[in-house]
Amino acid sequence: QVQLVESGGGLVQAGGSLRLSCAASGRTFSTYVMGWFRQAPGKEREFVAGISRSASITYYADSVKGRFTISRDNAKNTVYLQMNNLKPEDTAVYYCAASGYSRTSYSPRDYSYWGQGTQVTVSS
Repeated sequence: QVQLVESGGGLVQAGGSLRLSCAASGRTFSTYVMGWFRQAPGKEREFVAGISRSASITYYADSVKGRFTISRDNAKNTVYLQMNNLKPEDTAVYYCAASGYSRTSYSPRDYSYWGQGTQVTVSS
């Protein structure tokens, strides 16, 4: 089992940047595929970015490609989401999640563990 705690959200103007962090408990962090999801008011939770266990594979939603970068530090049990050139439509609660599957996945159903979320608000 793993517990996840996100941090780094906040209010930023359009075009600005934020870096989200997700700290995981436990000694098995490196065995989990990690993902970032977001949920805006009145909308379903959507995939943002994912990273394989060894960080050799990263994958992104089309809406954030070229602007967001996911990374992980297995020695620190932490996954990051660097968000650049933020847009008002990026406003949402951002969640990190851990999947016990060996393959990468875009589906929230494949992720067993979730953080509590961190709010990102982008003003125009």
